[in-house]
Amino acid sequence: MSKTVDARGLSCPQPVLMTLDEIRSAQAAELLILVDNEASKENVSRAVANQGWKVADIDEDGGEFRIRAQKG
Repeated sequence: MSKTVDARGLSCPQPVLMTLDEIRSAQAAELLILVDNEASKENVSRAVANQGWKVADIDEDGGEFRIRAQKG
C-alpha cells in the first residue's frame, strides 16, 4: 500500500513534519513525497533515512521532486 504526501508549495520544516507524521502512522509500507525545492528534497530524504526507511528513488520533473520511500 502506497501513500502520497503532497508538500509542494511548502517550505521546511513542513514537508519533513508531514512525512514524519505519515511514517509514524505506519499505515503504508511505501510513501511518495512530492516537493518543489532542493532544500525540501534533501531534508525529507535525510529524515526518511533517520527513521530507518530507505529512499528508493528520486525523480525530478520541471523543478518538482518525487521521492519514493520504502519501509526498511
